[in-house]
Amino acid sequence: MSFITLTTDFGTKDHFVGAVKGAIYTELAEARIVDITHEISPFNITETAYILKNSYKSFPEGTIHIVGVDSELSADNKHIAIELDNHYFVCPDNGIISMIASEIQPTKIVEINIHDRIESSFPVLDVFVKVACFIARGGNLTVIGREIKEYKKLIEIQPKVNQAQTQIIGGVLYIDNYGNVITNISKKMFNDVGKGRAFKINASRYSFDKIYSRYNEITGNNSNNSSQFDGNKLTIFNSAGFLEIAIYKSNLNTVGGACTLLGLAYRDPIIIEFFTESKPEFTPLT
Repeated sequence: MSFITLTTDFGTKDHFVGAVKGAIYTELAEARIVDITHEISPFNITETAYILKNSYKSFPEGTIHIVGVDSELSADNKHIAIELDNHYFVCPDNGIISMIASEIQPTKIVEINIHDRIESSFPVLDVFVKVACFIARGGNLTVIGREIKEYKKLIEIQPKVNQAQTQIIGGVLYIDNYGNVITNISKKMFNDVGKGRAFKINASRYSFDKIYSRYNEITGNNSNNSSQFDGNKLTIFNSAGFLEIAIYKSNLNTVGGACTLLGLAYRDPIIIEFFTESKPEFTPLT
């Protein structure tokens, strides 16, 4: 039996998550449900895209991912089901899927058309659950929707490179639980554009000219007395392969995180400048 995951901005105070799980078990008693998160910032599509991209691959092939963020049906916000990378996504067509699909071409996309039989102000409960359980039972996507070729794309997720190949212009994509600032600039793009050149990362009024391989590398040979580095700022390519601006041993309740200490927020610009002189000791990050 396939896993069914849930990613929403519902929070856990209200009844919504419990109701969705109950509806899944009513449709499919043997279902295995996993919560990815219910703490997406309300209606934040790019945050959802980042979390989905970095979580779905950990699940077995055939997993069905229900995504309930900005899911109210409208003429401009259709509901779709997608087969992609041997996984299924049941979600609104609001750009959520574009971060995953920018690298991997979907196998099949359908616009869900069962709404004429179901009138609902809570589509995740009344529509997405039925579609997910239908897929879990082996149903073909074309039964529940009309096949389409296009989906909405989030332009802001993609950083830009200037014509001279001397700048990457990106931005803040996500702020994690530690207050670390994740950008939309990938390690691959950095290496492809930088080609070993010296660089400067500009973030608000701060700049960086070094990217660490791991957080505690900032302590150097002082690992036995690392507390002296608590609160120092650094940049790193995180486990998802994106440039991250962090505070060593950050805690939003004590020393603060990069978002608060550096004054960075969602969508703020992050610019990497590359210079003609290269650093002899620099090798592309792997």
